[in-house]
Formats: sequence, structure tokens, C-alpha cells
Amino acid sequence: MGIKASLSKVFAWYVNRRLNYMRGNALALQQKTFSHLVHEAKNTVFGADHHFDTIANYEDFKKHVPIRDYEELRPYIERVVNGEENVTWPGKPAYLAKTSGTTSGVKYIPISKESMPEHIKAARNALLSYIHETGEADFVDGKMIFLQGSPVLDEKHGIQTGRLSGIVAHHVPGYLQKKRLPSYQTNCIEDWEEKVDAIVEETRNEDMRLISGIPPWCQMYFDRLSGVSGGKKIKDIFPNFKLYVHGGVNYQPYRARMIESIGFDIDSIETYPASEGFIAFQDSQKEKGLLLMVDAGIFYEFIPSEEYYNENPTRINLKDVELDKNYALILNTSAGLWGYSIGDTVKFVSKNPYKIVVTGRIKHYISAFGEHVIGEEVEQALLSVAAEEGIDIIEFTVAPQVAPESGQLPYHEWFIEFGTEPKDIAAFAVKVDKALQQKNIYYFDLIEGNILQPLIVRSLKKDAFINYMRSQGKLGGQNKVPRLSNDRKIADELKAYIQY
Repeated sequence: MGIKASLSKVFAWYVNRRLNYMRGNALALQQKTFSHLVHEAKNTVFGADHHFDTIANYEDFKKHVPIRDYEELRPYIERVVNGEENVTWPGKPAYLAKTSGTTSGVKYIPISKESMPEHIKAARNALLSYIHETGEADFVDGKMIFLQGSPVLDEKHGIQTGRLSGIVAHHVPGYLQKKRLPSYQTNCIEDWEEKVDAIVEETRNEDMRLISGIPPWCQMYFDRLSGVSGGKKIKDIFPNFKLYVHGGVNYQPYRARMIESIGFDIDSIETYPASEGFIAFQDSQKEKGLLLMVDAGIFYEFIPSEEYYNENPTRINLKDVELDKNYALILNTSAGLWGYSIGDTVKFVSKNPYKIVVTGRIKHYISAFGEHVIGEEVEQALLSVAAEEGIDIIEFTVAPQVAPESGQLPYHEWFIEFGTEPKDIAAFAVKVDKALQQKNIYYFDLIEGNILQPLIVRSLKKDAFINYMRSQGKLGGQNKVPRLSNDRKIADELKAYIQY
């Protein structure tokens, strides 16, 4: 074991003590965060408009600050983007994180001098938590790769602007820089496929021990790496590869294929970073869920997901959450986001400490007939049957077919790219449909009542989703395919890739 690995164990012990304090004092820390945020922003434009000087408690806050998504908050954010100071947070932001919204086009999320360090600290603590629990620290002595966006930043009215992963690249601690790949030059390549090929060449003979990135794009890297190495497993190319760090999408649909590519079931750490803040990370290999960052400049609110579109939905803070209940996540941050609906849904799997799982997107659902099927239900139904039958799923998405051919009942249409095909795809579809009915009573009623016919599976050609994403200019980076949609926009594009 090298010096860095030995020192990391000592640092991990220290950080775990700090995390234990956070775990045991979550509600007090959230109250402290709330008071600090309101106090700091009371003299901003937003603070004046929403009477922050009169807010004494959370009930006051709810009266003055409505829930808004990006479009509703845009008038304030546009003033920030145009260089105006003291709009939603004191001064100007340190950065603007550029993201692609599905309905808002390009979005610019402010990152302040106060919020930026929290991104780095949380990512660091995720690794240190792993070291503390497992005692495994050898990966620190080898090379690490982060598959991410370009670190090249633009400037808008004196504010550095770029993708979150590119911004974070400028803040990687110095003690990791020498071990970090790809090189700056390779990381700056904009074309994703050219970039992956360059990363393969740059890393194939290195001692890679930690790899981080969104699962589908890591899989692409593994496939190409194996391709230029005579079909070798990743464990044979990188014999000291110990840890995979991921976030952005649910890992489970990709897990079986990743294990097959790597050659063993590698330890992994799930993270929940967003441009709006680093929300949670997996702090244990033994316990389910992601530890909520309650002392990181974010005050959290929650709306029961079934009430989200109500005129006056229930709106609670951490104190009143319940286990195993789906909530829309609302953020108030030290970067100046207020009552901000990030669009994700979460469930609490523990309240001591507070741990969550990400269950989907509030706008990613199917309810063409009142069924309100959500991402978590779709993923669990498909993966349970696939695991039972030894079927490999590469990627999938689901959409309603409300106008089928004459004489047919409407149905849910599943577009699936298989790694290994079911022997009987119709029988496979029946099993998945039964599993979904067990997950969602409304869907069950619609099938039983002959309002819907059972789902239909469309098997897609090899690389269908990669080719689709390429056609949309969204290959690589932080881009991902929605698991389900309430319209046919994606489905109609994917029809070109159906093989039967």
C-alpha cells in the first residue's frame, strides 16, 4: 500500500466522524441552513420581492415563496445571466452550469462561490466513505478516469459558463491531478465518439483503478476498449480496477451487461450530483440508499408526487417526510434557487440517517388513460422478468399508443434493445405486463376493464439507442434517454430502428 492510500485511510476516519455528526443532527442542520439562506438573500432582488425580511419560520417561507420550475424562475435567472448582481443571491455567481432542458431548451443554473466547494466536498466524501467502510484504498495509488464533458468554458457577462462536469474538472484537488485521466487535451474533444476513441488509446496501457461516468457511456468505453484489446474483459486490461462511480441514471438496467464486460461484480458508488447542487451519495456498500447532504447549502422541501400538479399541494420539509413515499424534490440553495422544482422524484428508505433513492422524473410518466405509471414501476417490472429469464437489457423506453390500428385497443409500447433476445418475445411481454399490473393498480384496472390491451414489445436493432442519440446530437456527456414519455416524440423516432 502506497503513502497516499495509507494517508487516505486516516483522512477517511476523520471525515466519517464529521459525517456521523451530520447523520445525527440532520433536522437541526436543515434549520440552520434555512435560516442562513434566508438571511443571506434578504437584500437581493428576489429577497425583496418575496419579503424575506418578514420570514421567521418555514410556514412564513411557504406563504411568500411559491414552487417554481425553471421556466417560472427564468425571469430572475435571465437577469443573472445578463450580468446583474444581487438578483437571487448576493453578488454574481462564480459559474453558470449549462444544461439541456427537455422543455426549456438550454438552461443556465447559477453556481456560487458558496455552493461550488460543496460539489467537490461531496464527491470526495463519497470516496472516503467507501475507504472507511471497506478498508480498500489501493485505488488511490493508481490512475482514475472521469468520463465527462469538456472543461472548456465560455464567458457570459463576466461569468464562466460550461457543463457541470467541465466546471468541476477545474476544481479537482491537486493530489488527484497527476493520477487523473483523460488528459486535458483529450477531455476538450467535443465529438463524443472521437473523444471515446482518444480515451481508449490514452488509457489502454495505464493502471486504471477507478472509473467514473454515466453507465451507458462507460459501457461504450468498455466496448471499444475490449474491441482494440482482442475481446479481453476489462479486468484483464485493468487488473487493478477496483471501483466504479456512477450517477445520472439508475445503474440496475445496465448492471448485468457492465458485470459481463468487466468480468466480475465490481464495487460501485452511486452519486446524485446535479447542476443545482450535490444532493446525496452512497455512503455504504451494505445499506440501501444515498445519504442526503443536509449540511451543504441546500434546504430541501418535498411534495407528494401524486399531488404535484394540484393547485395547492402538500409541501413539507425534512421533518415530516415518510418512508417509501414518492416525493417531488424541491430545492432552496446557496446559489440562489428558491422553491425550485428540480424535476426528480425520490423516496426515503431511512430516516436515521436520512437516505433516499431516486425514483424517476416528475414529468417522465405515462398517464394517457389515468394510469400514472412512473419510471420506478417500469424499471422494476422489466428488470424482474429479465433477471428471472436471464435476459440482457441494453436500453429501453416506453410510450403510450393511443391511436392504434383500427379495431385495436390502445396500449403501452415498449422499445427495447436486447443484449440477449427472449426466445419468445410475446411470452416475455406478457410476463412484463403482469409484473407492471402488480406494481400499478390503475394500470391493472385498465387492463382488466378492457380499456387497454397488454403492452407490446418492439425489439430494436443493435446500437439503436446510440444511433438515435447521435441523430439528436446528444451522444455522450450527461445526456440520457428518458425511460418513459407521455407522448410519442421519442417513440416515433425509434420506429425506424425496429427489427420486429
